Amino acid sequence: MTDETAANGHDPEIETAEEAAEADVEAMKVEIAALKDQILRYAAEADNTRRRAERESNDARAYAIQKFARDLFAVADHLSAATTHAPRDFNDQVVKNFVVGVEMTEKELASAFERNGLKKLAPERGGKFDPHLHQAMMEQPGDGVAPGAIIKTLQAGYELHGRIVRPAMVVVASKTGAADAGAAPAANPYADADGADAGGSVDTKA
Repeated sequence: MTDETAANGHDPEIETAEEAAEADVEAMKVEIAALKDQILRYAAEADNTRRRAERESNDARAYAIQKFARDLFAVADHLSAATTHAPRDFNDQVVKNFVVGVEMTEKELASAFERNGLKKLAPERGGKFDPHLHQAMMEQPGDGVAPGAIIKTLQAGYELHGRIVRPAMVVVASKTGAADAGAAPAANPYADADGADAGGSVDTKA
């Protein structure tokens, strides 16, 4: 024991060692905090990468289905036309069975579309025209339908997981007085702020 230790009861060497140990502990705490922050950043980046890869994978699958679905739209259209114009008053059992078979085929195809995320767009008479979902093919006098509303659907549209694959082609009610002789042409109710036809801008390639 040194004279200084004997005099005050403290060993400078021990105190120095304790201070060094405390400094090491503080340094390790700082390093641990930095490593923890780095780990959290890496985890967040990995999660973002996983989410992005999953989204891209889903988009790729949706696009593949979209191409296949477009090839079947014509089939769905023909089946719909066949069931719409099929005779209803007949006594021939063979014809009746044939019509029932066509109707069942149409329903099965529609169910297959729905199971794969395809939603049919067939607005009813009087429905609101939506340029994001519908394409106006022509205007006609409303005859009880509000101006700008849908009179009838010429061809059903489809959307895939919220993405329009084919807009519904519709006939809309013309504005009141637009057909009057000498009257100025009515403004296009389907045009955007720049005057472009919103319905005509939708990709209708099948």
